[in-house]
Amino acid sequence: MASKKYLLLAGFIALFSTSALQAQDAGGGMYRGGGYDFNDTSLIPANRLAQHRDFMNGQYDFPAKPRNQWEIGVNFGQVNIFGDITSKSIATHKSAMPLGFGLTVRKALGYVVSTRLQFMHGTASGFNYQAATGYANKPNNPWYNAGYGNMANKSVYYNYKTTMNELSLQAVFALNNLKFHSARNKVSYYALVGLGGISYKSMVDAKDASGNAYNFDGIGQGLSGSTYDNKKTINDRLKTLFDGNYESNAESNSNRKASSTNTMRGSITAGAGLQFRLGKSVSLSIEDRIIYTGDDLLDGQRWQENTTGTASLTPQSDNINYLSIGINFNLGGNSVAPLWWVNPLDYGYNALKNKSASTSKCDLDADGDGISDCFDRCPNTPNGVSVDSHGCPFDTDGDGVADYKDKQLITPTECQPVDADGVGRCPDPACCKDRPAAPVGCGSVSSGTISFGAGSAKLSSGGMSQLNSLANSLRSNPNCKAVINGNGNGSKIEQQRSWDRVNSVINYMVDKQGIDRDRFIFQYGTGGDANSVEYRAADPGQEGPSNTPPPFPNLRK
Repeated sequence: MASKKYLLLAGFIALFSTSALQAQDAGGGMYRGGGYDFNDTSLIPANRLAQHRDFMNGQYDFPAKPRNQWEIGVNFGQVNIFGDITSKSIATHKSAMPLGFGLTVRKALGYVVSTRLQFMHGTASGFNYQAATGYANKPNNPWYNAGYGNMANKSVYYNYKTTMNELSLQAVFALNNLKFHSARNKVSYYALVGLGGISYKSMVDAKDASGNAYNFDGIGQGLSGSTYDNKKTINDRLKTLFDGNYESNAESNSNRKASSTNTMRGSITAGAGLQFRLGKSVSLSIEDRIIYTGDDLLDGQRWQENTTGTASLTPQSDNINYLSIGINFNLGGNSVAPLWWVNPLDYGYNALKNKSASTSKCDLDADGDGISDCFDRCPNTPNGVSVDSHGCPFDTDGDGVADYKDKQLITPTECQPVDADGVGRCPDPACCKDRPAAPVGCGSVSSGTISFGAGSAKLSSGGMSQLNSLANSLRSNPNCKAVINGNGNGSKIEQQRSWDRVNSVINYMVDKQGIDRDRFIFQYGTGGDANSVEYRAADPGQEGPSNTPPPFPNLRK
């Protein structure tokens, strides 16, 4: 059939385009690498920014899932019904061509599973080359009502045209997304299942252009004992005879009579397909899908008949097949490609490659704790302190105070939380009553106030200059700690903004100036100018956390 030839041609074009794309990739084309910048905060949705921040600060091992694009598509193809009547077209009549078209909207839930909403409008048709007489003595049958009931069991040739509209919600599974030896998919193999509904109307071509019953004499297929012509000859004669008007209503499930109303049915669908990536935002797909409704009248005929015209009394459900080719487009700004095109191993491989290439860090152990700098989450551990595999000091009792600073090494759980020295609320044991005094703070460390723009936690150039001076003071006084205090407590938004600004200051001092995070005391939400952060030397014996969880992260703009 012509429609099959067009689909095959489109498939060859897709394969050719894929080969060209592979050649481009081999030459260092625009898709080499296949990933995205994991440090780009603009790609992360607001509800996952907390995870992204913790990942960037080395406090969480996994990067946040990025925002990814939507896919919309259009498709067309061939619609067939597997039922009691053979599916084929009367090629001389456009109204009988078994064609369909559809629209899809797809969104990835993860790297393997995505959801897709699909609408399909189609027309299916067919006719049998075997003669039949099963309509006889059935007044509700459309062939009986067309006048053949008065012809003494005259042989007829069943045919139909069914017009349908289908809507389904599908789960689509990428089958080859996990790749160990290439950066991204060039071809995506997928399977799908879904639920939906269908509205259809079946018609029969039982009369000629004059409104009379067809004269099937001489077509070549009689009842038992007659001479049989070959199948091709009979099909050619029927194509010439039928006018393709489909003027008679087929039988309906509602009352088992010919009906002019549409039939509504729930449906289950399943299928598989190939998707070829033709460009950064364009892909081509070839897909085959089966639609099951449990209905035996999709082709307008309830009973199958054998070559002798005898009807089978066992109805069997008809199924719809939609073989299609489609073009798809990706939409969405500040987003990565749909995740079924992204290799979930991309981050891990890039991280390993970057660490291997970064010999300036991975070959160094600045604090001498035995953990390479590129893996060390606590890069300024004092000499002689025992660390774990991440380079952080041990905390045996899990009270949040490292063992080398803990004045009460084993604090019972019921005595926690503890103070800055790791001492719980239970009475001090005899061995720990005479603790040495806390180290004295450094009065020579500079103090000041950093101003921020309204609603912003971004450091200005002037603020960075002030912090550079503070960093120099701290380097000159290695035993001194600094208090970073954020103002603003008039509302939840002010408290969150105060936290963000203090976090911004401490991150700058740690990431840009290399000052140990443990040398800062994190305070926020106090009175004063809501758009400012104050810094000063810690008082003698003053302790406090260097990091606290954000109070209201969902209030960020």
